[in-house]
Amino acid sequence: MQDPAHHGVVVEPSVPGSPAIEVRDLHKTYKLGEIQVHALRGISLAVEAGEFVAIMGMSGSGKSTFMNLIGCLDRPTRGTYCLDGRDVSRVSKRDRSRIRNQKIGFVFQGFNLLPRTSALENAELPLLYAGVGRKQRIERASEVLRAVGLAGRERHHPSQLSGGQQQRVAIARALINNPSILLADEPTGNLDSRTSVEIMEIFQRLNQERRLTILLVTHEEDIARYAHRMVTFRDGRVQRDTPVADRSLAARILPTLGAADVEAAEEENHEGA
Repeated sequence: MQDPAHHGVVVEPSVPGSPAIEVRDLHKTYKLGEIQVHALRGISLAVEAGEFVAIMGMSGSGKSTFMNLIGCLDRPTRGTYCLDGRDVSRVSKRDRSRIRNQKIGFVFQGFNLLPRTSALENAELPLLYAGVGRKQRIERASEVLRAVGLAGRERHHPSQLSGGQQQRVAIARALINNPSILLADEPTGNLDSRTSVEIMEIFQRLNQERRLTILLVTHEEDIARYAHRMVTFRDGRVQRDTPVADRSLAARILPTLGAADVEAAEEENHEGA
């Protein structure tokens, strides 16, 4: 069966043996009037397919600018960015949009769900924009919602879901096009401790079972420790790039957090509001 995520669009194949992401001497300079702001100052970094990498750094370190370039939301001022072995540094705005739709999934801190739309409809939205038929959209959206633990919640609206469940819908939406790379920008920033571990369990499972390459921006070191590798930015440069020793495993940590169902309590608060 044709993959509905790539409805009528030919995806350029990966170059065998190439990293999923490779940037060389990446610079990004913004002009604010007569002032030039050097957000990135020569980043060189490679991420292999199937890696889970945490990007850390203080505000203004360049990590968000870096993620915008990796997500093909912007172009570098100088340097090269190869995605699956293909140089995408200078592609057109239209081609960047095509690359985002086919290869990259995004998860943000603020969920960005449509409030008057069900979980199913939120998850299927990228397929709707791509012109995929209703039956295929529903089948695929139901599948990804099951994958993030929301079977039975398909018809719930965001106001009927806890914060953790809303983030699961956002992850499902990011998975709908079968991306090879998932970019997550502070995905646990609005969540409590237990729910944050639940989201990390989803990421680790997707990374392991689907070999999904994940880049996670976070300012919390305990969240970064769920990744394979931690890259710290400072002043637009890579300050440190090290493997994570004694990596945290969410599936082992969750049973130690007690039986309190935080999300159920949040749901009761929503229903009583």
